[in-house]
This record gives sequence, C-alpha cells and structure tokens, in this order.
Amino acid sequence: MKERKKYSSGVIWEDIVGYSRAVKIDDRILISGTTSIVDGNLVGKGDIYLQTKTIIEKIDSVLKQAGSGLQDIIRLRVYVTDIKKWEEAGRALGEAFREIKPAQTLVSISALVDPDMLVEIEAEAVIG
Repeated sequence: MKERKKYSSGVIWEDIVGYSRAVKIDDRILISGTTSIVDGNLVGKGDIYLQTKTIIEKIDSVLKQAGSGLQDIIRLRVYVTDIKKWEEAGRALGEAFREIKPAQTLVSISALVDPDMLVEIEAEAVIG
C-alpha cells in the first residue's frame, strides 16, 4: 500500500467539508483549491494579482512542508471569477512559473464561496 500523508492549513472548513490542504502519496502531491485567505482574512480584496501571488505563496508553503517546492509542480488549474482580469492573474503566474512551465488551465467561473475571492488555484506536483 502506498503511503498517504495529509497536510492541513488549520482552517475550519477542512473539518466541515472534509478535505485536506494537500495530500501526498509517495512522490505525488495534490493541493486542494487554494484562495488568498491568510489567518482568516482575505488578502488582496479587489486585486486579482495580489490574490494570485498570495495563493502561489500558500501553495509553495505546503509544498515545502511536504519536501517539495514550486519547481515540482506539473499541473495548475486556475479559476477566475472575472475573465477580463485574466492578464493580471497571468502576470503573477508568469512571475512564478515562467521557467517551470507546468501544464495549466485557466477558466472563468461564476463565483467562489466569498464574492471578494477573485481566483482559486489547484496544483499537482511530483517530487524530483
């Protein structure tokens, strides 16, 4: 049986909804949809660029806990609530992933849980 390790960010929603911030199985790490909530507060209200940067930092943090980093990301799924702002989110993504170039999908959705959330990102990484 493969080793499965769960990582928590400590937010109340993890227990209510029943999910982990990330799950590591062997050398693969799957990261749940991540928003720019830090210490219970939304970072970057009205600023999709700042929200995206904050999310990338949060993803990097959980990857480091799992013995990895952004360089190991092989896939991103990016959900934005206003497709007209995709370039601002794209600028933050490009700053972090220009050299890594993971497979990536960017889609427009109607809403996230909080109307002030403008972007949510899922990631998959393979260590090494």
